[in-house]
Amino acid sequence: MTLPLLILIMIVAGIFAWITGKRSAVAARLISVAALSVCLIIIIPHYFRSSVGTGEWFLEYRASWIPELGIGIHLALDGLSLLMLTLTLFIGLLAVLVSRNEITRNHGFFQFNLLWTIAGITGVFLSVDLFLFYFFWELMIVPMFFIISLWGHENRKHAAYKFFIYTQAGGLLMLVSIAGIYLVHGSSAGQYTFELNELTGTVMGKTVEILLMAGFLAAFLVKLPVFLLHTWLPDAYTESPSSGTLILASLMAKTAAYGLIRYAVPLFPNASLLFAPVAMTLGVTGILYGAMLAFAQTDLKRLIAYSSFSHMGFVLIGIYSFNELAYQGVVFQIIAHGISTGAMFIIAGQLYERLRTRDLGHMCGLWESMPALGSMGMIFSMALLGLPGLGNFIAEFLILAGAFKSSVLFASLASIGLILSTIYSLRIMQKVFFGKRIPSTAEKDLTLRESIIMAVMVAAIVVTGLLPQPVIDNAKPALQKSLRSFVSKTPMTGIDKTILKEADERH
Repeated sequence: MTLPLLILIMIVAGIFAWITGKRSAVAARLISVAALSVCLIIIIPHYFRSSVGTGEWFLEYRASWIPELGIGIHLALDGLSLLMLTLTLFIGLLAVLVSRNEITRNHGFFQFNLLWTIAGITGVFLSVDLFLFYFFWELMIVPMFFIISLWGHENRKHAAYKFFIYTQAGGLLMLVSIAGIYLVHGSSAGQYTFELNELTGTVMGKTVEILLMAGFLAAFLVKLPVFLLHTWLPDAYTESPSSGTLILASLMAKTAAYGLIRYAVPLFPNASLLFAPVAMTLGVTGILYGAMLAFAQTDLKRLIAYSSFSHMGFVLIGIYSFNELAYQGVVFQIIAHGISTGAMFIIAGQLYERLRTRDLGHMCGLWESMPALGSMGMIFSMALLGLPGLGNFIAEFLILAGAFKSSVLFASLASIGLILSTIYSLRIMQKVFFGKRIPSTAEKDLTLRESIIMAVMVAAIVVTGLLPQPVIDNAKPALQKSLRSFVSKTPMTGIDKTILKEADERH
């Protein structure tokens, strides 16, 4: 019952936070902190289980739901989902702490929406039944809509509706594809089920496979997002409160990357191989286009939003390189980007609380009055540009090294993005913290609570950069399993099959 208990704790805690929040904002926050901390304590011991590296589920829960339709409650945990779940609870806990000063009304309802969003994200990372996966996919969207529309900035309504329409449309197309593969598998195998393991390997025609994959891509590529489907992102990220942006950028975008690795590629291997050149083109375009737009922004939060969009292009390139090295880089990018970009959005929120503006033209020379905040800005700006010793460097190095095996051209073009990220990262430091100080911007430095939050995030990004092997070891079996399913059904040759053959022999 461990896995359903994790989700249930957050759902029940959200209800209690809503009720108690009418009397005490502090009590509502304490309930959220307690719930997320308990969930984190529950899962941490699983990193020390001897079965983590076996490639099999080491924690699993099954229950019947609608047996007549082949729908069941199937939750499972392996090394990859364990990493994703740890990131979710870690970022969720920070989001609660960040919301203390920014959320000034309806505290209980805010904590309710925050916890239910995190519960939905947790369900996405744990679901093995496709119907259940879709259920949690929708669960995380609705409360996020309320977070943006009720507690966001000036244009929050427009941003919230744009976010909801884009993501809901993609989700509905994925539902159509889920129903499609359910019917195709049932008609060919004689068994109607939504189980991922059963549906993997379903025999289908080339056209059918492409059409069914398109539905999944509609949901995943919008949420990631990719070039041409990204227009909701700058508005949603900019207008959300800092805690909401933290969840959007650090967690919700990562559910799309996880969905591509866990679902889209194994379920539709041949269609994925055909789509790879398009995906890598979109990834490279997103990297370069997003970086140029980031440099052009005058709104600090919007600049960070476009930088996030740019870095997600590396994820797409890594996934469609179809080799283990690139996949390890993708997992690292999910974690490192979640920490570093999340920290930059927190810094932007802290500056807004002090200055009541996000305009770079009104920020200059802040290092003199805010040296601690400036130091945090320096560390995470260096993380964004991929400084060795920090987690982002490991992620981008692994992705590009893996991409070179697949396509030298796309890897070379993506490498240009590293130069562009250096330019806009240094621009942040120059515009905000250096230069001649504007007298009206003298404000207090980080408080003790803010210093603790930032110190934890610095420790996280440094540890992932200096000790990457535990992350790689935990994710490797699940990544090899996904690649093994793909390679066995496609005409891939060379290093990929060699690696997977050696992995099979070891296991």
